[in-house]
Parts: sequence; C-alpha cells; structure tokens
Amino acid sequence: MELRHIRYLLAVADHGNFTRAAESLHISQPTLSQQLKQLERAVGVVLLDRSGRTVRLTDAGAAYAQHARLALRDLDAAERAVHDVQDLSRGHLRVAMTPTFTAYLIGPLVHRFRAAYPGITLTVEETTQDRIEADLLADRLDLGVAFAGPHTAGIEPTVLFTETLSLVVGAGHPLAATPRSLPVRQLARQPLCLLSRDFATRLHIDGYFADRRVAPAIAVEANSISALLEFVRRGSLATVLPDAITREHADLRPVPLSPPLPTRTVELLRRGSAYHSAAARAFTEVAHTVASEHRTV
Repeated sequence: MELRHIRYLLAVADHGNFTRAAESLHISQPTLSQQLKQLERAVGVVLLDRSGRTVRLTDAGAAYAQHARLALRDLDAAERAVHDVQDLSRGHLRVAMTPTFTAYLIGPLVHRFRAAYPGITLTVEETTQDRIEADLLADRLDLGVAFAGPHTAGIEPTVLFTETLSLVVGAGHPLAATPRSLPVRQLARQPLCLLSRDFATRLHIDGYFADRRVAPAIAVEANSISALLEFVRRGSLATVLPDAITREHADLRPVPLSPPLPTRTVELLRRGSAYHSAAARAFTEVAHTVASEHRTV
C-alpha cells in the first residue's frame, strides 16, 4: 500500500464515479481501478460498492476513509512544517473571519502583516463561525477571527478585544442630534435596516430586542454591511453596527441606546493540536498588536 492508493480511494469516494475521479487525478480510469483493487487486496476487505450507478464506500470503506482523511490531513501539516521558513522570507497563511470584521479589522490587520512580512502570501476568506471552526479542524485554515462562546472541541481561542455595538444613523437623520441615550422602546417606531439572520451580529441584536420585549420596525434586511452603510447614509434608515465601523465613516453617527447593547468578545481561533507555522505565529502577534489599538480607541 502506498500513499497514492489512499488519495485514489478518497477521490472515488468524493466523486462517486471512477471516470470523474480519474479525471481529477489526471490518470486513466483503468489505472485507477487497478490501483484500488491493489489497495483492497492489501487491506483484505472490499472498500467500494461498485454495484450501483454511483460508486459508494462499503461500511469497511467508510471506516477506512475516515482514518485516511485524518492521516492525510496530518501528513499535509507535516509537509508544511518541513518547509516552514523560520525567517518568514516566504510561506503561505490561510485566514478566515466572520463578515463584520471585513468591514473594519481585516484592512489594518493585513496591511500591518504585509508591511512586516512581504514574503508571506495570504488567503483571506469571509464565512460563518461554524464553517471557520470546521475548516480549522479539517486543516483547511490556519487561523480564524470570530466571537467568544461555545466552541467545537479542539478549537483553541485567545481573546483579542471587546466589540461594542450601537444604533447608527446618517448625519442628516433626525436621531443624529439626539442629546441623550435613546430608550430602546422607541425603536418600535423607527425604521431599521439590519443584517440578515445568517449573521452572528443579527442574532446578537435579535437577542437584545427579545430580552427587552421590543419588536423593532425592520424595513430592510441585507446580507452586506456595505449595503447597510449605503442605506443609512441616505438619511431615512437606522441600523446597528460595531462602533469600530462607525468610526471609519465621518458621515455616520452612533446613537447610544438605553439600556445599551451588550458587548461581545472577539477571539483568534486555531486548532489546538495543529502545527503552528512561523507565519501563523507572526500573524497572531500582529493580530494582538492591532487588537490592543482597538482597545485604546
């Protein structure tokens, strides 16, 4: 049995078809079939059910594939460790964060990191917190930025800073001149535009309103922070966003609510048992430096 046998088995399992798997591996279908029969002889069991239109793993094959994927993940990590350059003259780093951070955090963070380590290439992804944790555990990511809370087993968080949310309006909105905190019950009459419910921020906002038994007047929902900013700038709608985003835009005004929106803790996530490259360690240091600046603003 050789490493290619494992990769061939997983390719067929993923594609459910010998032809497509062979194409993805850039080998002929007869060669693929022959190699997998060699693997089955080596382990002494049938790993693939070839009787239907779709090729499926047998029960034994599914058990074998589960361990094979873990083994390949660790081998890939080992290869990166061998090629890790401690002087950070080259390398690659995979980072993901939940959407609100792309509006104010990722810019200064990547700028600072690139200025210090121009030889390191970055892949940056915007996705959900559940996906971040799953990809960290599967070794498809090196680091993630998300919120504190219950984490999947194997995820190791470190605190970066505390994020504060506020009601936000445009400079021409009537509430922009409000001299004191706005009672939250008044939002029942104030048209709002909010992030859609697939955002963690929206769930945080909904929980705040529910705890106070307030039904907000939601006029618009959007899955884009940039869209919310455009709506608010026009003057007729208000939204709820992190204060850090509001500070980046001179034409926006935060309106304190009474009682205030709860804060939430921002964390840097990584897989606890993973090899952490020099690039990942350097990015972590930069992230904490940028986070300290957010705490002092």
